[in-house]
Amino acid sequence: MLTFSHLILGLFQALLLLAAAPLVSGLSRMVRAKLHTRHGPGLLQDYRDIAKLLTRQDLTPPNSGFAFRAMPAVMLTTVLVIAMGIPMLTRFTPVAPIGDLITVIYLFALARFFFSLSGIDSGSSFSGIGGSRELTMGVLVEPVMLLSLFVAALLAGSTNLGAIGSAIADGHVRSATATVIAALSFAYAIYIELGKLPYDMAEAEQELQEGPLTEYSGPSLALIKWAMALKQTVVVAWFVGVFLPFGSAPEMTFFGLLFGLVAFAIKLVLIFAAVGVVENSVARVRFRLTPQHSWIGVGAASLAFVFYLVGL
Repeated sequence: MLTFSHLILGLFQALLLLAAAPLVSGLSRMVRAKLHTRHGPGLLQDYRDIAKLLTRQDLTPPNSGFAFRAMPAVMLTTVLVIAMGIPMLTRFTPVAPIGDLITVIYLFALARFFFSLSGIDSGSSFSGIGGSRELTMGVLVEPVMLLSLFVAALLAGSTNLGAIGSAIADGHVRSATATVIAALSFAYAIYIELGKLPYDMAEAEQELQEGPLTEYSGPSLALIKWAMALKQTVVVAWFVGVFLPFGSAPEMTFFGLLFGLVAFAIKLVLIFAAVGVVENSVARVRFRLTPQHSWIGVGAASLAFVFYLVGL
């Protein structure tokens, strides 16, 4: 049952992730620079970039339409709504109607749809290539996420993210092996979704990443940059809330929430540090090879489903 306190908790954690997203993005860039043995940007560089863009003029192409103009607000708002339903500090979803895995998947698909459509709607062929690439990544990644989460939902007996996380934390799942394999499969899909090497590189050609952003400037570009950093943070929080709920508050008490916040922050930093190490230990591959690699996630998720059926 949704109460006022649960709604406040959902708003709090959404705003907390919104405020921390540029910091997390800066941490990833700093880890990459340290592993490259160079100085690199500071930890707060993303905050400075966003503040600078907010003061610049907002220009739009003359042939752009509604989707191009609405995308920054739609993407940021959609990811914020998702953040309200993720069991981040607690083992239950603060806003239960949002915390259903099917709802979350569709909300992520909505953000991706507008992000891709904005590139096509800009009238730029360069942005159109980036939009097509983003849709392709969705086709490759989202089935792996769905299958992994559906296996976890079957094991927990519920599609509520908090209920799944609680079942895993308490050990009330039918198959521990299926749970581990589903978690690994979901983690693999999350890694691809983060846009890290070998599947992406922010400093590469624009048509490979951030292609739809080519025609954006000023406050619109600032909102998109902020939304992209928030999306990366929310995706990792999604994984933590479902498959690594240990340390989260079982009940809504002050000290429980405080301990859950500290535990979540530690897990978030460790995961992004590990992602940074993996990213800088592999070579970039051609984009057309990504479909072949995505079958690894599909195979692992299918194997988890098989283990669920046999109860091992």
